[in-house]
Parts: sequence; C-alpha cells; structure tokens
Amino acid sequence: MYYESVGSGRLIFFLPSWGGDAGEARAVHEPIFSEHPGWRRIYVDPPGTGKSPADPSITDQDGMLSSIAELINSVAGDEPFALAGTSAGALHARGILKQNPSRVLGLLLRAPGVVIDRSRRTLPTDEHLVLSEARDQQHKYYEAAEQLADLEFLGRIQRDVSTYSLREDPSVHFDRPTLIVTGRQDTTAGYADAWPLLDDYPRATYAVLDQEDHFLPGPTSALYRALVADWLNRVDHPDA
Repeated sequence: MYYESVGSGRLIFFLPSWGGDAGEARAVHEPIFSEHPGWRRIYVDPPGTGKSPADPSITDQDGMLSSIAELINSVAGDEPFALAGTSAGALHARGILKQNPSRVLGLLLRAPGVVIDRSRRTLPTDEHLVLSEARDQQHKYYEAAEQLADLEFLGRIQRDVSTYSLREDPSVHFDRPTLIVTGRQDTTAGYADAWPLLDDYPRATYAVLDQEDHFLPGPTSALYRALVADWLNRVDHPDA
C-alpha cells in the first residue's frame, strides 16, 4: 500500500475519505505542521485509491480496515501514534483505535461517517451554503482523487450497507485529546450524528463549521487549521 512520509518525530497517520487519497490531506494539513515540528506525517492511499492498487481479497469494510491497520503496524512498530481520519477514514480511525486505545496519542475526526445507512442519517439541507472559490478548490482535490480511484472495486463494497459497515461497533472509551469537526451544511454525513461520539471521548472538542459541506475545509480553512493546531498542542501536552 502506498503512503507518503513527511517530517520526523512522533507518528500521525492521515486516513482519507472513501475514494480519497493522500494528496488532499497533505495539502490541508502541511501548512499547520510548519509551526508544529516534531511530527512524522504519514498520508495513506488505501487500497483502490491513489497509487495503491485494488486488492481483490478485500470484499468489505473489515477487510479494508485490516489492510490499513497492517500498514500502520508495519510503519509504527512499537511506537505510539496519532490518528486523523476524514469521512470513511474517520470510521477506519475509530476501528483502529478500538484495537488498542493505549497506543493512540490523539484522535482527529473530520466530517466523520458515523451512521453508515444513509437512510438513517440525520442530514441538514445546503440551503444557506454559499458558493466560493475556496470551496471549489477543495472539491477539485476530491475530483482528482476519484479519477485515480478504482471505482468498481470501491463500489462493490460501498453499495451494500452490510459490506460498507464494520461488523463490530467501533465505539470505545478514549480519554486522550480528540477533535471532531463537522460541516453545518454537510448533506452527506451531517453533523448531528457525530454528537453522540462525545460520550466515548471525554477530552473531545466538537465543532460545527458554518459554510462547510462534506468536503471541508473550504472557506473556513483558517478556523479548521486553528482547531487542528489546538488539538496538536493538547496531544503534545496532554496533562496541561
């Protein structure tokens, strides 16, 4: 599986949205680390995305999770690490966290996919969403990633709730610094379904960003980066 490694220090793994690749998370987060040295950033292309080929042996979300977990274990060895997941990547991050919470330094969930069955999601409208150049630019990252993705492989898993869900609920108590960022106009995953996650994460900051859809951050990139910077500071100084 392909990944990009940037910098040195403690490990943080970035897991993209379904069909996404390493490029979008790198573009969004690298400016933050220019002021937060001491982290080795690992940007992952899951199977069937970016430069990682599809794996025919993976037929469901649990197979995808196992493949990502295997990569993380091979890179991290015995080192602790932080996890940052976007959309479906947030589901993967929660699944990996549940396997061994003591190894994880901190958790970042961006536009997390929580309720897998779309018919059961609590979704807002995009009535007040304003078009902007920043939003268009953010959408381009996902459009470019989709052109590289193996959509047939990914679609076989995604089209059925039973294969797109994890067999085991990824909920687990985690009392280290956590950040959950959602979009007020996110008509894909919404924001309300992520609120109950706070019961699992007693040290979580929860943010709902106005003028953001599922592909955040667009117009509020400065605010998003400030939230991530605060989270990194809390991970760096967990007892402060």
